[in-house]
Amino acid sequence: MTRSLRTFGLILATLCLSPLTGCDKDSPPSTPDAGRDAGSDAGPDAGPHEVPDSGPDAGPHEVPDAGPDGGTDAGPYVWDGTYVPLEEHGDLEDNGALAACGFDPRNVSATICNELGRTDLFDLSQCDMRSLGSLPQEGIYQAELRGERALPDGSIRIVPSLAGFQLRDDGRTSTMYDQPLLKLDMEGDRFVLQGQNSRTGLVTNLTGCEAKSTNIITGCFAYCRRGQFTLGGTFEAQRLATQEAEPESSGGLELLSEHRVSTGHAVDVYVAKGHAYVVSLPHLDQPGGLTVFDVSNPRNPLRTAAISLPGDNVWNGVWAKDNALYVASNASGVIVYDISQPAEPLFVRSVPTGSAGGAHTVLVDGDFLYAMDSTSGTFIYDLTHPLDPVLRTVIPGGPHDSFVHEGRLYISDSYDGYAIFDISDLDDVSELGRFVRPDGFAHHSAVGTFGGKTIAFEGGEFNASHVRALDVTDPANIVKIGTFKMRRITSMHNLILRGNLLYVAWYHDGLRVLDVSNPTQLRQVAHHHVFREADPVRGDSIFEGLLGVRIPGDGYVYTAESSRGLIIFNEL
Repeated sequence: MTRSLRTFGLILATLCLSPLTGCDKDSPPSTPDAGRDAGSDAGPDAGPHEVPDSGPDAGPHEVPDAGPDGGTDAGPYVWDGTYVPLEEHGDLEDNGALAACGFDPRNVSATICNELGRTDLFDLSQCDMRSLGSLPQEGIYQAELRGERALPDGSIRIVPSLAGFQLRDDGRTSTMYDQPLLKLDMEGDRFVLQGQNSRTGLVTNLTGCEAKSTNIITGCFAYCRRGQFTLGGTFEAQRLATQEAEPESSGGLELLSEHRVSTGHAVDVYVAKGHAYVVSLPHLDQPGGLTVFDVSNPRNPLRTAAISLPGDNVWNGVWAKDNALYVASNASGVIVYDISQPAEPLFVRSVPTGSAGGAHTVLVDGDFLYAMDSTSGTFIYDLTHPLDPVLRTVIPGGPHDSFVHEGRLYISDSYDGYAIFDISDLDDVSELGRFVRPDGFAHHSAVGTFGGKTIAFEGGEFNASHVRALDVTDPANIVKIGTFKMRRITSMHNLILRGNLLYVAWYHDGLRVLDVSNPTQLRQVAHHHVFREADPVRGDSIFEGLLGVRIPGDGYVYTAESSRGLIIFNEL
């Protein structure tokens, strides 16, 4: 994600926030992010799922899952390196209107922004209004919004967006944008929500048209900002905790232990010296910071320390080398701690990056530290003395994260795509190639060698983001060869490649484990859900759930979950 204080607390300062402003580029609220992993830390529609692609001829089918006894039983598959190139259509392919209600962007009332509370704002004559009476006033929903914008030539431009809301019937306040609703009308056969983002001035109306089930609502929406209409269209909202026809876990993946962090929303974790270092972002009235756990017994983690600096606690990524711990700080760049006493980190210094915004993520590979400042570039430091990083060079850009593999740096460069650089000579860094898709956000990746080819597993963020397998053997000619998708209304986050298994933290959809031995047919072999509506300080943002994942090689998988904190699984 780009530098942010999003709904979680980071603000995407340089990108247009489409769900917040209805802008054409469509950048939803900026997202928290956990730093990336170089494989192992020991070294460097209608159903619950959308169809995972198995190549160009794959037809509709459910997400393949190994079942409770599945594990990684595919055997030692060896891919021969052949494939059929896949076309790139972006994260969200338009399937037409999402509801039967009427909205004409060429005929919008001049007073619509003064009438958002009306129940007849849209033409509902073709809707099944009676179905809305069965909806329970509870649950956390994410809505896919299909905006329609009238152009001067009379044509219509489709502008995808998203919105989240939380309905409560226990006396607590229902929300949108994690803020109290301005209007909630679920009397009889009506469903009208109105919410406001106080930071941007955006006011959103969602009017129901049909309840496809007790967990899926369709309808029409309108955006107004500072009294001006900005976007309208149709929506489909799904209750996130509902996973029809899918068990809580499969494939032998077990949740062994968990422990909440001391403050804020957990977003990233790094394991070193028998301790797990979990960083968090501010959330609601809680600051962010660092929580340290003794994980010498991963089935019983013990909290040993909690650190939060006044005015500097938007901490989004973490990594370590020897006795040095590096924290990506939104305010001060990279904060260096001495962990020679691993249970009690000691502050050493702050290493500023190029802008006032600081660093968003960090990566260590060999003797170099990479700090991604999404407003200015990737800062590369020499770690000859780990507690005293020395700047070597800066690669300009808007990086979100990066990965190093065989002398090349793979930068997830936000809306500017996925870029590959030759860093064999830091005095002469050169760009080798770039993969840019029509609507996506390049967020995170992992790279390995399969079938004699260099394959990157590239991940996005925001709704409908998914895993792409890219042949990057020739960086000047990057080819998409496979994909894996989940629900259109959820977002993926970080991923780690370990052997032939790709572990993906998929926010609301939990931990997903994919067999990538054949990159043209990415296959899920295990999963574990972690998102629960009743967990403390749950919000309605798309950036809730599982964010960070690390595999240090001790037989366990360490993850960071926004509300539940540190969650530890067995490694497959």
